[in-house]
Amino acid sequence: MLLKVVPVFFLTVVLFSCRERHTRPGPSGFADVSFADELSTVMPAPDTVCVKPGANLTEQDVRLAYATDDHQPIWVRENYSSNKAAATLIAELEEMQWDGAPAHIYDMADIKLLREKLDTTKKNSVKDAIRFDTMLTRRYLAAAKFLLFGELLPRRADSLWYHANDSEWSAPQLLATSEGGYPALDEYYRSEWPTYRLLRKAYKHYYELSTDSNYLNAVFNMQPGQNDSVMHTSMHYIIEKELPWLQIVPNDTISDEKQRIMAYQNYLSLRVTGKADSATIAGLGTTPEVYMKRLRANMERIRWMRRKVADTFIIVNVPLMELFFRRNGEEIMHKRVVVGRPARQTPSLQANMANVVINPPWGVPPTILKNDVLPGIQKSGDKYLAKKGLKVYDNKGKAVNVATINAKNYRRYNYKQAPGHDNSLGYVKFNMPNKWDIYLHDTPHREDFAKRDRALSSGCVRVHKPMELAELILSGFENKKQYTQGKLDSLSMTHKTRWETLKNKIPVCITYLTAFEDSTSTHIRFARDIYQRDAKLIAMMK
Repeated sequence: MLLKVVPVFFLTVVLFSCRERHTRPGPSGFADVSFADELSTVMPAPDTVCVKPGANLTEQDVRLAYATDDHQPIWVRENYSSNKAAATLIAELEEMQWDGAPAHIYDMADIKLLREKLDTTKKNSVKDAIRFDTMLTRRYLAAAKFLLFGELLPRRADSLWYHANDSEWSAPQLLATSEGGYPALDEYYRSEWPTYRLLRKAYKHYYELSTDSNYLNAVFNMQPGQNDSVMHTSMHYIIEKELPWLQIVPNDTISDEKQRIMAYQNYLSLRVTGKADSATIAGLGTTPEVYMKRLRANMERIRWMRRKVADTFIIVNVPLMELFFRRNGEEIMHKRVVVGRPARQTPSLQANMANVVINPPWGVPPTILKNDVLPGIQKSGDKYLAKKGLKVYDNKGKAVNVATINAKNYRRYNYKQAPGHDNSLGYVKFNMPNKWDIYLHDTPHREDFAKRDRALSSGCVRVHKPMELAELILSGFENKKQYTQGKLDSLSMTHKTRWETLKNKIPVCITYLTAFEDSTSTHIRFARDIYQRDAKLIAMMK
């Protein structure tokens, strides 16, 4: 449910009313006007209600929450003791540590002491009640803002992050106008992406391991120079602790130990050899705090995304170099993909797939034109264009003499590659209009999908066996039953371009998560940080 901003005219009435004496009881039945009068003195109505989403919590947010409901208390009762909502919120705030929140949000020691004082003292002071109430309100709003927008502004940490966070900041108003409790953090603000829940679970798991002396001793034993027998025993113990869900199935050709090592290597996205090689030993010797930092960084990335998950969507996780097509929580297709190489990284964004193009022509995008085509023309002229199957046209569609193209005028012309077997887009393209000109497509270099390192493109996403994806979309979702696999294969051989506009636009989410769901969607699997983005984000987080 998207949060709605309280209308401006309502805020105007609220702020005006705050200047009058407070005589009405609040939602909890609180009728002692001294609380409201005292609070309105120390915390007057805000000067403005234009609070920037994603920014740090300001005093304006807190003042607005109280001004919206005429400075009535939120967390205390008539006798200045805490109400039921306060106890629930304290428990929720303590759980915020598993979101990787800064300690000032979830550390409840000071609030619990004050709550105990209020609940055990026969006659409490208004000042203590106000202090308790405002402390909880500050923590609540800080937690809500953290969950909705994250700790950092995305572009500060990742210059290629273009996801739109569509949340609206109305937590102060919602808190003040809610009845029978408060807008729960989990229900209203925490991300609904299934991956986020798994990251929280894994973060808590590694935190618990960080307090396990036996586990920590085993991790220490994986350092170079240790006795082989000790390292062997420690390896089994670490895998058992880090992957408690792992079940070994008896196999006549693969030993139990090799299965364990292979599972652990897959968990860390290492080369799956079944041998305790140097990379595997290094992973086993990594402290839980290191993994916690990575998990925390990836929770932050998900908070930068839309909070709600569409019923049907495609997600491409760039570090995993894999595509997942999901509908109503079920995975209906899983593909390997090729993503941008480190020099031409695939950005993170979300856009709606609008059409599918069979036998697409290819127009050379600006980056490839500058970095590849121009140097090729300058070096080999017509031979380069013939090799690449490119033709050059002016704005009127007239062929251009390659001899006239130079570094000063090359941008004036259009460089086209006709449909065919060697076309850079292959036989099918999935258009998802966006200003970065990123899309999904086939490729003539199908051998790349067998490789472990598939960061090889110029930024767009190449899909393994894309005709299967085209059939699913056109026949399964668009109900165009003529688009069977056989029909699509026949059409591709004609080399004639055909566009199919989608009535049901499919959200495509391209993201950069170095910790993601495993093949069962029940546990986390780490991915290689192929663009080396984790370190910067981790360093910036508190």
